[in-house]
Amino acid sequence: MSMSTERPVPPAPGSPGAGLERINPPHLAPPTGFSHAVRATSGTMVFLAGQTALDAAGRIVGDGIVAQFERALHNLLAAAAASGAGPSDLAKLTVFAVDVADYRHHARELGQVWKRLVGSDFPAMAVIGATRLWDEAALVEIEGIAVVR
Repeated sequence: MSMSTERPVPPAPGSPGAGLERINPPHLAPPTGFSHAVRATSGTMVFLAGQTALDAAGRIVGDGIVAQFERALHNLLAAAAASGAGPSDLAKLTVFAVDVADYRHHARELGQVWKRLVGSDFPAMAVIGATRLWDEAALVEIEGIAVVR
């Protein structure tokens, strides 16, 4: 079986995502909201701790999975920015959800949040069901890896 991959033209050096190549083999199901693989071609890896919908005072904010996902993603992007990484530098994300069915039910809205905050560059990604998170009121937690030049 051929292991050919779709190889997009890499970004110019110094541009966002320049150290990443998103790979989506044509013999796998088309990805929706993620990339099958992301190869770091150069750069420094930044490991981003799990972020929930905590506000600056340490309280979970947002009613429902969409509002909490938006806040958690905002928090993750803030940690990434403080490390010199932009949204297009995200190579790998793991989303932990206490109710995967609810997450799937709101997939379109979550995708709209993603596109507004991050754009159309998708990392390798997984959604994992969790019985509960560190903060009992948290519905979702997002951790990730970014690659910056």
